[in-house]
Amino acid sequence: MFRLKISKADKLFSLYIRHRAQFTCERCLTYYQPPTSALHCSHFHGRSKKSVRWDKDNAAAICYGCHRYLGSHPVEHAQFFLKRLGRAKFDALNLRADIPQKVDETLIVLGLQQDLEDMGIRNYK
Repeated sequence: MFRLKISKADKLFSLYIRHRAQFTCERCLTYYQPPTSALHCSHFHGRSKKSVRWDKDNAAAICYGCHRYLGSHPVEHAQFFLKRLGRAKFDALNLRADIPQKVDETLIVLGLQQDLEDMGIRNYK
């Protein structure tokens, strides 16, 4: 099975998404005491689409059970993200996902580090 490499940017992005949701599943609203592996950073468009891999609109904090469910029900997965984002942001995300883009992961890491520090999170390394 092919696995995508988990980079520093991926780790920081996942941490940001879970903190943004205050360690609460955005679907079932269950709270998880950090640190936890039960709450995932779920992408609407897969991580292989670099144009939206670290796009904050493309990810939600989802518990293991909800992540498995939404992964098996693509229509409900799309409806979940549509409801979260609203039509305009959802459509814009879909457009960004289809535009191939080269990304600078160093800049992404720096931006995410700043975002985490702005949230008061300092021990993320």
